[in-house]
Amino acid sequence: MSEKANLPALSKQVSELVLAGSLHHAEQAFSEAVEQHGDLAVVEVLGQLAPQVTALHLAGFDGGKTSLATLLVPPKAWADSLAFFAATWSDDMIEDDPERVAESLFAHVHGIVFSTDDVERRHELLAEASATDYGATIFAILFSMAPKEMLELAGEVLAKGQYITAQSSSDSDVVPLAVELVRASEDGWDRALFELFPDFRHSGDLADAEYSDDPDEEPKFLQRSTKELLYRLRKQVPSQRSAIPKRGARKSIGTGIFS
Repeated sequence: MSEKANLPALSKQVSELVLAGSLHHAEQAFSEAVEQHGDLAVVEVLGQLAPQVTALHLAGFDGGKTSLATLLVPPKAWADSLAFFAATWSDDMIEDDPERVAESLFAHVHGIVFSTDDVERRHELLAEASATDYGATIFAILFSMAPKEMLELAGEVLAKGQYITAQSSSDSDVVPLAVELVRASEDGWDRALFELFPDFRHSGDLADAEYSDDPDEEPKFLQRSTKELLYRLRKQVPSQRSAIPKRGARKSIGTGIFS
């Protein structure tokens, strides 16, 4: 049987394993496929999986846990899967600890983007992920964890463009990710920034904005909170019957995403 003939069977096998919660066995199937057919076979299978299946699988390898899927998922397939990450968030999770939900999302995005030292792949991942409405919302959620640093970075981007550095007085891990996004797609950076700060539509205005660390001080401009952005993302989850949102198209919240 040819390699191409094996791919649909592998796709079906992996999908069934992931939906059954057997992520380890799904990874084992990928490993065996690499040994028999090489990396490209697994890349093709990952590109064919339903995005909600990819989301479920990759979610099991956040943070320091790497996997073949993490290393080989095509940028477009990963970008599509991001639309489904909010499907499992309950109101209680968002209400009780939105920062923890955002940190979990950051662990996933950071883990995928920095899984290898391949800068070209890193930028392809970021460009694809930030090109959709839900992608912009996801990066806005991450940026909401360090809003002051994002405004400082906006000023540096205005002055230096893609020649910016990751130097910052903050120890926030969000800053290096934001810098990589600027280098990968200035349009993606702008969309995410304006999703966080909807009062502004020009980078120059953002660069001149002053951010106060005093939580009791009335904000000088509108900034969406982490909680608001998490709810906003959940409303963008595609319904089970709808296709992946086209770039620039909003979708309503769906039900039975993973059924």
